[in-house]
Amino acid sequence: MSDIILSSAVRDNLLSLKSTAKLQSTTQNRLATGLKVNSALDNPNSYFTAAGLNDRANDLGNLLDNMGQAVQTMRAAEDGIGGITKLVESAKAIANQALQNQSEYQRKVYAKQYNDILTQIEDLARDSGYKGKNLLAGIGNELKVIFNEDSTSNLTVKPVDFTDTTLETGLNLKDLAEGAGATSSFLANAGTASLDLTGLQASSDLASLPTWANGDIISITDGVTTKTYTVGASLTTVQDYVNAINNLGGLKASFDETTDKLKITSGLNNVLTLSISKDNSGGGSATNGGLTATAAPTTLTTSAMTAGATLVSSGGYSAGDVLMIMDGNGYEAASLAVDSNTTVSDLVDLLNNVKGLSASFAAGSISLNGDVSFSIKSNNKDFNISDLSMTNGTVSLTATDSGFKADTDIDRTLQAINSALDELRSASSSFGASLSTVQIRTDFTGNLINTLQVGAGNLTIADMNEEGANMLALQTRQQLSSTALSLANQAQQSVLSLFG
Repeated sequence: MSDIILSSAVRDNLLSLKSTAKLQSTTQNRLATGLKVNSALDNPNSYFTAAGLNDRANDLGNLLDNMGQAVQTMRAAEDGIGGITKLVESAKAIANQALQNQSEYQRKVYAKQYNDILTQIEDLARDSGYKGKNLLAGIGNELKVIFNEDSTSNLTVKPVDFTDTTLETGLNLKDLAEGAGATSSFLANAGTASLDLTGLQASSDLASLPTWANGDIISITDGVTTKTYTVGASLTTVQDYVNAINNLGGLKASFDETTDKLKITSGLNNVLTLSISKDNSGGGSATNGGLTATAAPTTLTTSAMTAGATLVSSGGYSAGDVLMIMDGNGYEAASLAVDSNTTVSDLVDLLNNVKGLSASFAAGSISLNGDVSFSIKSNNKDFNISDLSMTNGTVSLTATDSGFKADTDIDRTLQAINSALDELRSASSSFGASLSTVQIRTDFTGNLINTLQVGAGNLTIADMNEEGANMLALQTRQQLSSTALSLANQAQQSVLSLFG
């Protein structure tokens, strides 16, 4: 209002009050916001400098979050390597156990356990990821960690691939062959026949029999193979006759001086017929191999034994025999000493008690099913001889070998395991170095963010103590200015007294 004229004193006091009110408003704003620079109008240089510092701090804060996630990714990989190392050490322990055990079946079991561990290693490696990134899963899982705003400072962590233990660039641990089983069988047949040698002793000459003469030929045949002996040359006494038969596989003979009978026991195949005869080449008479003059030979046909039959009732067994069950490594899995009471069932039970071997008996045949290779041997050459041409009756069951069958196989596996442990230590060291680098950069970035924020704060944050003191001073000034204005007004009001 230009028509109203204020005195100089009043106007000065009004200006002083306005100035104080403005300062109070500024101070109140600083106290309320905690900032002495709230906009570019307050201090352009400080405002924009602080904004730049805060922007960089925010950018680094985002990178710091990513670094933290990278650390967790590497820690997940480290945890995975730790678990895999323990599994590989377990595999090594299994291989060492296999090396100390000569049982082929037990080694096959160890081979299966070893393969199971390799499967667990692969599963563990696949489970070692973090937020979709797995440093143990090979190509495509590279981890790039950025340390600054323009990405010029970074670290790329290269993955390894432990999800397939067979990879040569990884653990290079091959699955072991677990082997395939096999089957076999052998016969249990028995039959007997006797020859009459009336009037003779074991030491008597065979030519003393009325139907025998030196030069006569004795023939023993199974229909395919024939053995011949000349009386007075290869055979002279009754004992020679017994010994000749005992020397034939699958047959045993004995002479009873009480009954003058030569008893023959056979274990040959029941599809064959054993025939014994003597001709008249030396001037004697053709006989049945004994005293009886006849053109018909003495025949002996075996039949299937029963489960309760004693083994010694067959020509393939005698009391005192020892049957040995050996595996493919030559390890004796079991043995059986045969006596006069040992039955076919006893033998089958023994076979069933051998780990990795099962047996069943039916119709005179013992069937075998083995997880590994086995052989059944006897110290009696007559064991499992099925015809006169056979010289070795060993029962063989040949299975496919496991990867732990031979000591050399296990040694190679142990070498591979040691190399795998070296690879794990190398990978762990590499990840550890990268993890240490990222953690150092994380700490540095955190400290740098703090430095930037402190620097920005120094430019914009108000000193609350100072601003409080300012407010108190301004309030005092305001009160004084109000008093001064009042006094200036009183000077003007004194004019009114002239009109009193």
